[in-house]
Amino acid sequence: MPKIEAFEKYSEAYDQWFNNHPDLYAAEIEAIRRLIPSAGAEGMEVGVGSGKFAVPLGIKVGVEPSEKMAGIARLQGVDVHSGVAEELPFSDDRFDFVMMVTTICFVDDIVKSFKEAFRVLKSDGFILVGFVDKESELGKQYAEKKENSKFYKDATFFSVPEVLSHLNASGFVISNVLQTLIPGEKPNTILEGFGRGAFVVIKGTRKTE
Repeated sequence: MPKIEAFEKYSEAYDQWFNNHPDLYAAEIEAIRRLIPSAGAEGMEVGVGSGKFAVPLGIKVGVEPSEKMAGIARLQGVDVHSGVAEELPFSDDRFDFVMMVTTICFVDDIVKSFKEAFRVLKSDGFILVGFVDKESELGKQYAEKKENSKFYKDATFFSVPEVLSHLNASGFVISNVLQTLIPGEKPNTILEGFGRGAFVVIKGTRKTE
């Protein structure tokens, strides 16, 4: 699996982006934090990587196919299970929320991944999906350079309407959309909606019958 091999080989290089852009990283963290309950909710991150988002957001459980990156997250106290988004190693109705940050561009089947998240969520649980909007300037830059990228060569980028559609098809009701990394604005600017920011966070609630 070339996507996993890249993260096994270049895990330090991937994490270096966050170290090189602390203001942008902080804005992404804050946008996600605004949609997470302040206390008492058990979350799980799919594609937890080295824990760059799970650790500061207090998420203690994760799934990660790259053993090298999983090892880094475990050293920081995350209970990382080996696995992929399409086949989560958990029972039904387990978590209060599931988080996927910059993960959807690396999955093989986005709808199956969302349906798996739906399965492991409690009846009133929700999903948080953070990603770079392919229609944004940054998204377009990633797409143009993907053939020469260690990480994004095999990635699939999505627009916000595409992600919203896939979430709806998987049974989620959209409750919030936030955007940040907005050209011309301060790095920590976070606004509702989408269309201006490069990084978008969507919150979808699990439908109950």
